[in-house]
Amino acid sequence: MPNGSLDKFIYEDKSPPIVSRRLDCKILYDIAIGIARGLEYLHRGCNTRILHFDIKPHNILLDENFCPKISDFGLAKLCSRRESAVSIIGARGTVGYIAPEVFSRHFGVVSHKSDVYSYGMMVLEMVGMKNNIKAEVNRSSEIYFPHWIYNRLESDQRLGLQNIRNESDEMVRKMTIVGLWCIQTYLQLDQE
Repeated sequence: MPNGSLDKFIYEDKSPPIVSRRLDCKILYDIAIGIARGLEYLHRGCNTRILHFDIKPHNILLDENFCPKISDFGLAKLCSRRESAVSIIGARGTVGYIAPEVFSRHFGVVSHKSDVYSYGMMVLEMVGMKNNIKAEVNRSSEIYFPHWIYNRLESDQRLGLQNIRNESDEMVRKMTIVGLWCIQTYLQLDQE
């Protein structure tokens, strides 16, 4: 793919942003929509449902027109379209993108929604231009990236998007809200 993978366009570098790697906000938005359509095809458009289990910027390739292509199906699992839950042995995916139910059954069953969670984390990274896990932090509250981005959204702060050209507050806000919706967990606690 001529433009390589998405990760090289969305992560901050220690050096000043390279102008040629800065994406227009509309292009970034279209990439997010394209990935969502790709996932929808894998989950509903094929005769057999395909669960990817490793949706992340490194596995999104961009063609010459920045049209995204989902790649690396090494952890994928095929299942019947009728199945709502799948069984897997051990966690699959990359830390920071793995849905909670994949590593702990207390969060629910593993299903195609695990890819939706990974997609949400990736969209938040696209918006925030940050990796969702910091290896070196001063406080543990800095580790969970969605809290950081939610707090900025809630307080109407700009996200400080240095690597996006022609930033559109409306598009960025939509992407942020969709990303946060995708990663919500719902725990049904037994009421005794």
